[in-house]
Amino acid sequence: MPQGMPSQKDTVPPSSAKRVEGLDLARYLAFIGMVIVNFKVVMGVEPGGSVLNIMTGALEGRAAATFVVLAGIGLGLSQKSSSIQTILTTIKRALFLLVIGLLNMLVFDADIIHYYAFFFLFGMFFLPASTRFLIASIVALNVLFVVLVCTLNYDQGWNWHDYSYDDFWTPNGFIRNLFFNGWHPVIPWLGFFLFGIVLSRIELSKRSVQLFLATGGGVLMLFSEGVSAFLQPVFLAIDPEAVFLISTDPVPPTPFYSLVGMGAASMMIGLCALSSDWLKSVGIMKLIAPAGRQTLTLYIAHILIGMGVLEAFGMLENQTIGAAFISALIFSLLATIYAFVWMRFFKQGPIEILMRFLTK
Repeated sequence: MPQGMPSQKDTVPPSSAKRVEGLDLARYLAFIGMVIVNFKVVMGVEPGGSVLNIMTGALEGRAAATFVVLAGIGLGLSQKSSSIQTILTTIKRALFLLVIGLLNMLVFDADIIHYYAFFFLFGMFFLPASTRFLIASIVALNVLFVVLVCTLNYDQGWNWHDYSYDDFWTPNGFIRNLFFNGWHPVIPWLGFFLFGIVLSRIELSKRSVQLFLATGGGVLMLFSEGVSAFLQPVFLAIDPEAVFLISTDPVPPTPFYSLVGMGAASMMIGLCALSSDWLKSVGIMKLIAPAGRQTLTLYIAHILIGMGVLEAFGMLENQTIGAAFISALIFSLLATIYAFVWMRFFKQGPIEILMRFLTK
């Protein structure tokens, strides 16, 4: 499943909130996971049982979910209330993301930036809500999705052979795609964003919290996968057509997928926070953190430049998983070098600078 996310750091109003070590690392690793998944899709890699296929398959939907959770953390850390200035600035930046995302749709059907615009727009109004209300909202979004997928036609608009969406540019098609059956629909994907806001309210800098996120997230992910696998034969015996309801695949995004996504994000954030001090002490953090701080720019770059180069070399179909994996790592390495050099002279990436200039 194509995926990817811009950085939350540059899509929320500036604040004096203390930077939590490890979040840049988590964004960086999630970005690499996104590149691997998207290159695998556009290069036409066929499913297989090889170790590399299984490993890269495990990234599908997990990297994107992690980015959305990180976005919620970023908004929650930056703003503790929905002041008028916060609302106005966030609306302007959401509109910027919407325009950039829709332009990106012209060259990449699986764009996520325009979804991100609505995650921030809707998520902003949840900032004053209690943690209990946020958790209830996450549950409600997932229950609502199950109701929708059981009553509406999830395949409407889709051409699954080439992942195109027939009526995306019509009002009905756009709304259906945005809220229900797009790559990252607001229902239930907004739940990942709200989960990030919940995490922003705990002491992420405490080692005990980091350990809890790392272990608890891993347990949640494995438990959800295990229960899903256990229930599959039961569903197959009762109603084979309903098996998708307990799937952990990102399409369609059922409650089991949401649990796995939140578990994977928690585990990633916890592990990155735990390892950040050591990585900083050996000088690795300063090399990779710049890339983690401009993922909006790098997301656009991996489409326009990365996929553009692949197309120029005739590598957009019938490629092996090895070729896709190596291509993704090469692009990620070059992106890391670029980001490090760029941020020796500037504080944000070029698209992040443009957004701040236009929405200040």
